[in-house]
Amino acid sequence: MDLKEKLVSSFMAFENNVDIDHFVHDIRSEAIKNFENKGFPNKKQEAWKYTSLNSLLKIDFSIFPKEVNALEYKDVKKYFLHEIDTYKIVFIDGIYSSYLSETTHDGVDICLMSSALTKPMYKAVIDTYFNKVASGEDSLTTLNTAFSQEGAYIYIPKNKAPKKPVEILHFATGNEANLMLQPRNLIIVEENAELQVIERHQSLTSNEVLTNSVTEIYAAKHANIDYYKVQNNVKSASLIDNTYISQKDTSTVKVHTFSFGGKLTRNNLNFYQDGEHVNSTMKGVSILGEKQHIDHHTLVHHRQPNCESHQDYKGIYGEKSTGVFNGKIIVDKIAQKTNAFQQNNNILISDKATINTKPQLEIFADDVKCSHGCTIGQLDEEALYYLRSRGIPKKEASALLMYAFANNVLESVRLPALKTRINKLIANKLGVRLGFEL
Repeated sequence: MDLKEKLVSSFMAFENNVDIDHFVHDIRSEAIKNFENKGFPNKKQEAWKYTSLNSLLKIDFSIFPKEVNALEYKDVKKYFLHEIDTYKIVFIDGIYSSYLSETTHDGVDICLMSSALTKPMYKAVIDTYFNKVASGEDSLTTLNTAFSQEGAYIYIPKNKAPKKPVEILHFATGNEANLMLQPRNLIIVEENAELQVIERHQSLTSNEVLTNSVTEIYAAKHANIDYYKVQNNVKSASLIDNTYISQKDTSTVKVHTFSFGGKLTRNNLNFYQDGEHVNSTMKGVSILGEKQHIDHHTLVHHRQPNCESHQDYKGIYGEKSTGVFNGKIIVDKIAQKTNAFQQNNNILISDKATINTKPQLEIFADDVKCSHGCTIGQLDEEALYYLRSRGIPKKEASALLMYAFANNVLESVRLPALKTRINKLIANKLGVRLGFEL
């Protein structure tokens, strides 16, 4: 039995073991039918031309963890942003850990998706937002929808802001020989409210782990959201991350993605601008080596006039690593006065590293300012020579240039503690110690 057949045949047992209302049951049933019809994506599809899942689909993944594995805080402290106080929603092998978490209902709801899907007090919000912006055409999204049960549920009412940022952490412990996880997050930030989120998936085992994650984010009028994805997993872990964001008038949403680890990582980031004067920002830094594979797929759909979007992705690829960037901007006919920018710059520090980049524009309006571009190159030899002539060793000089290359992505991080943490991760990835921070 292959993985697709195993998932489809397991759906009925899953449904019988979860407490859901009729509305969610119908959504899940339709989703599993869609996945059964479509199956897993393959390289014959244009969107997956450079990323193959074949090696993962041959693995016999466990779909449901058989037992809970407790973790001590001291064993995982380094993965938390422990330098500052945060709310924490922590999952171990897909199961909520109350011991490691800190949730709240003090004016805002920072809690569990399983509670939101089953308790009557959340029904109105679930009916309004659940599975409304997530794509019904993407097979991996529909797979997640079919098995959606656990994840983070965050609701920030009008004019509110949490007292501190929120961390969402998923740990895999190796209790199962090979484990597939399907977390589902729902985040609603109402009018004139604010939120900061740091999300991380971390495997603590050399066993194979495949995470198929879906996050839906809704930003109402004047809402302000900062979302940070830290991807620095072990080389036996793979992540498919589907994030869907709907924005209303004058809202601002910024997503920063820092990709340093993992076997295969696919980031599908989709922005839908459903109001005027919307601002959407996507920034990312990828530093890979060995045979690691990263694929950034972005979409910004400008549906209303007078909006802006800004994309800036940097990649540094060594050894036999592979990078993919496929960014699309769509400007509808009604979306006049759109200002859209997209840039993907890459450095190859190995002759065996590969980058495939495809920035795209589809413009149906005539009064817009849109630009896109990409660069693929190597370190500037003149700049490298200049630094070495002043006594800086080659390795440190190269790292200094790469730090400068990634600087404009880091400078927009609004959490100083996170910025320092990312700075250290970059230094560690480059294998150097530098006496300064960006």
